[in-house]
Amino acid sequence: MSNIASKRREGRITRHRRVRKKIHGTAARPRLAVFRSNKHLGVQLIDDDAGRTLASASTGEVDLRSAGSGATVDAATRVGSLIAERAKAAGVTQVVFDRGGFLYHGRIAAVAAAARDAGLEF
Repeated sequence: MSNIASKRREGRITRHRRVRKKIHGTAARPRLAVFRSNKHLGVQLIDDDAGRTLASASTGEVDLRSAGSGATVDAATRVGSLIAERAKAAGVTQVVFDRGGFLYHGRIAAVAAAARDAGLEF
């Protein structure tokens, strides 16, 4: 990893720690954590009290992978609606959004908008 890439990664991790000081997921209101890489996007519903994942969705899944590239806003929109469906199946309607140290822009914002449109409240 180059020096620039490692500094960028360290900055993101620092921002994520700062955000995580204030955000905490519970069983009633889990944390909707987003991770973005260059090729894929992953989302998890996490209960921090129990330390377990309630639901997850990713562009690496077989049905989403066949729909095209995982590095687009369209793919992020599909993941956002999918996580909202899985959250409702798990009995969750309210979440706390955790952007993971990423800017609230582009794919991250698309996931949030799609999840809100599909019925999640945050």
